[in-house]
Amino acid sequence: MNIVVLNGSPKGDLSITLQYIRYAAKKYPNSSFQYFPVAQNIKKLEKNEAAFREITDAVKKADAVIWSFPLYFLLVCSQYKRFIELIFERKQEDAFIGKYAVSVSTSVHFFDHTAHNYIHGICDDLQMHYAGGYSAAMYDLMKKPERARWLAFTENFLDAVSRRITTPLVYPPIPVNSFIYQPGHPHSTVDTTGRRILIMKDGQPPTGNIDAMVQFFAGNFRENVEIVNLMDIDIKGGCLGCCKCGINNICDYQGKDGYIDFFNTKVKQADIVVFAGAIHDRYLSARWKMFFDRSFFNTHMPAFNGKQIAFLISGPLSQNDNLRQILTSYGEFQEANLAGIITDEAGENQQIDLLLSELAGSLVRLAGMGFVMPITFNGVGGRKIFRDEVYGPLRFVFQADHHYYKSHGFYDFPQKNFKVRRLNLIMTLLTKIPPFRRKFLKILKEQMVKPVKYVAENR
Repeated sequence: MNIVVLNGSPKGDLSITLQYIRYAAKKYPNSSFQYFPVAQNIKKLEKNEAAFREITDAVKKADAVIWSFPLYFLLVCSQYKRFIELIFERKQEDAFIGKYAVSVSTSVHFFDHTAHNYIHGICDDLQMHYAGGYSAAMYDLMKKPERARWLAFTENFLDAVSRRITTPLVYPPIPVNSFIYQPGHPHSTVDTTGRRILIMKDGQPPTGNIDAMVQFFAGNFRENVEIVNLMDIDIKGGCLGCCKCGINNICDYQGKDGYIDFFNTKVKQADIVVFAGAIHDRYLSARWKMFFDRSFFNTHMPAFNGKQIAFLISGPLSQNDNLRQILTSYGEFQEANLAGIITDEAGENQQIDLLLSELAGSLVRLAGMGFVMPITFNGVGGRKIFRDEVYGPLRFVFQADHHYYKSHGFYDFPQKNFKVRRLNLIMTLLTKIPPFRRKFLKILKEQMVKPVKYVAENR
């Protein structure tokens, strides 16, 4: 069996995920594994179409494809994202049609599901037979039970390919947005009250209706707001995954391009940040992905504390729930308030005008209130994952995170709450006494609401 491995790590052979593939290849010598470091070589593949064709020609001859990647900012890295864009831009979809595929990743399980959902969607768009996703913790391969689990997954995949099983279509094609937004005249009625507003837009075509949406939105403010085209930012390349920033937040690109200076002097200094971009395949553009990936020099510390943020999206976001989840969760783990996401899906000029105008007013109003929505499962779960990882096995790598978490109360482990521990011990012993247990269960609902009810009635 001939299997093509599309290596989505900027580190090439030093990819942890790739070691899982190599281990499987050793255990199944009857299958041939052909490796292509597409993320590491993305600049070459952009410039050299012959090198790109070598990969797609190999895919044409293969029985199956393994999408192998690390997690980068809720998705695959920008370099891998760009490779996927090239498949569609260069009309090479036919090379993938009918091929069997799986996605394999390593991470700390922070939004690994959205990355696998994305690759699954791409496989469905390419009319591949998606046979599953395997999301491993980084060092699972060092554990015997996890090696057995990984080999079982591999064996099941090889069996699916050999038997040519039927796989379900989970993600229907996303329709092309043909609506052309023609905005009216903004009223310039929103007073920024001195707050700094930054709008960043996607300058990588196709931009859809983003330029028109941005211009109308910005026209709602009495004062000028800053609009930045991502293509005008000096960004030499995507995140390299080197983790040098973990020690003191100094990126390997420091002094080599203008991204870090832009982020520190423009993005961090703004009170309100608006991200504007068109949907490319099942995400935004690779340029936007590069922007988000490169912000990792802040490591796992929130960079938008207390800010108001919003997204202007051109494209059918309502049919891309995975992307919506990524956008809404972004504000939560950045400790910002997501004031809204406005798309051009309404297909009606006046409706979009009204939505954009209302968003402009809401952003300033909420900024004045200092309002930030409480976080949900995504924010709480993500914080606990990083709390435990940074306190434990990743502390020596992400020392800057450790200092920040320690000084900002992130290490809120339940075992440190001695008052609750004592209460649990006493109540557990008391509820073993049948008369007490009966009375306890009888008044439980009333006692649970009692402290909250008191505050609601007396404060």
